[in-house]
Amino acid sequence: MPPSPAPDTCWLYLIRHAATDNNRARPPILQGRRTDPGLSEEGRRQARLTAQALADRPIDCVYSSPLLRARETAEAIAAPHGLEVEFDDGLIEADVGDWEGRAWDEVERTDPEAYRLFRDDAAVNPYLGGENLSTVLDRARPALERLMDANLGRTIVVVAHNVVNRSYLTHLLNTPLAKYRSIPQENCGINLIRYRRDRIRPVTINWVEHLDGEELL
Repeated sequence: MPPSPAPDTCWLYLIRHAATDNNRARPPILQGRRTDPGLSEEGRRQARLTAQALADRPIDCVYSSPLLRARETAEAIAAPHGLEVEFDDGLIEADVGDWEGRAWDEVERTDPEAYRLFRDDAAVNPYLGGENLSTVLDRARPALERLMDANLGRTIVVVAHNVVNRSYLTHLLNTPLAKYRSIPQENCGINLIRYRRDRIRPVTINWVEHLDGEELL
C-alpha cells in the first residue's frame, strides 16, 4: 500500500477498464471510440474484484474516460468510497478509424499496406482513418498530469484504456512509442504512479493478481 501522500505528491492508480465481449473474442475485435460496448459478465466480475482490492485504500477521487466500458468499471471502484465518477475526454480510447469492430487478421488481409505501416511504427502511422499513437499521447499525457497536479496530497483512480495507458507508460518508462506493445495492460490491470511536480515515477505496472483473489500490495 502506498503511504499517505505528502502535500507535494499525488498517488495515481491508473487502471485499464474491465473486459468486454470484444476483448475476449478470438481473435479480439478492435474497439476504439466509435462503438461503445458495456462490460461482459466476466468484465463485471473483474470490476467487482478491482473495487474490492481498492475498497480499503484512501481514495479521494475517481476519474474515467466517458466510454461505457470505462465508466462502468470506474463506478464499481468508486462505490465503496461513496464517490461520484468524474469524466475527462482526454482519457478516451484511440480512434481506430476504419478498423473499428474488425479483427487484426481481417485488417491485414484487406488493408495490407496500412496494416504494415501501423505495425512498423504506430507512433507515426495511424489506424486507417483514425489516430496514431503520438496523437493519443499528446492528449492523454496532459489530461493525466493535469488530474495529478490538481490532486497533490491525494490518492486518485483513473480508469482509461489499453492504448491510452500503454502510450503514457511508454513515455514514463522512456520506451519508444513504437514499442508500446511491450507494455502489458490486461483488463483491470492496475498501474501505480507516483507524481511529484519534479518527477513522475511508475511503481507498479499491470498488477492483476487481485483478479485471482490475491491481496494488492
